[in-house]
Amino acid sequence: MKKAVCKLDPKPFAQIAFVVKNVAKTSKAYAELFGLPVPKWQLTDGMDKAHTEYKGKPSKAKAKISFFVIGNIMMELIQPVGGPSTWKDHLDTRGEGLHHIAFMVKDMDAHIKFLKSKKVPLIQKGDFEGGRYAYLDGQKNLNVVLELLETF
Repeated sequence: MKKAVCKLDPKPFAQIAFVVKNVAKTSKAYAELFGLPVPKWQLTDGMDKAHTEYKGKPSKAKAKISFFVIGNIMMELIQPVGGPSTWKDHLDTRGEGLHHIAFMVKDMDAHIKFLKSKKVPLIQKGDFEGGRYAYLDGQKNLNVVLELLETF
């Protein structure tokens, strides 16, 4: 019997995200460019609700986030506001710009294991209402962080 091979299916590509210094200002600029209403930003949940871990340790990472829906892709703007996180590290070391591309998955743990075998290690994970996320460090091989999103 042939063993099933895990892979990252590109079809459920869901999101592109940028780390920014000021989510309100950047949201307004994109809204003007796209001719869309300015989305309201929201604050991510704290560690008590999100169970955030960064580099294997609990983190008080929080961010102000806003979203634009462009066709079937969501564009996310992220302003880090507290605690160690991949977002803060990116802003501190690379400045504003592309942070990650996200994919919808089923069986996140299997995908994390598969990506680890491809030298794309887990750097941050957490929960959100209705699901969970994981960021994997694809900077060396892919020049971008990958996000896995799993909804329940």
